[in-house]
Amino acid sequence: MISLLLAADAIANLGAAIGGGLAVIGAGLGIGKIGGQAMDAMARQPEKINDLRSNMIVAAALVEGVAFFAVIIALLALFV
Repeated sequence: MISLLLAADAIANLGAAIGGGLAVIGAGLGIGKIGGQAMDAMARQPEKINDLRSNMIVAAALVEGVAFFAVIIALLALFV
């Protein structure tokens, strides 16, 4: 009986760790894509650099926010 409870707790910890890791990987890929596409756009239209920079910062902040919420949820699953 106790071994089943320990196994369930271990699986929950593993799921929280995988969830947090996937959130961080997804955020890294998203911000990398935003930065790469912004550099391409700046190379094509240098006169729009300021507009592109501000839009890029807003988009990166939104991606970071979603990743932050996902990591918090994974930590809640780990400790609660």
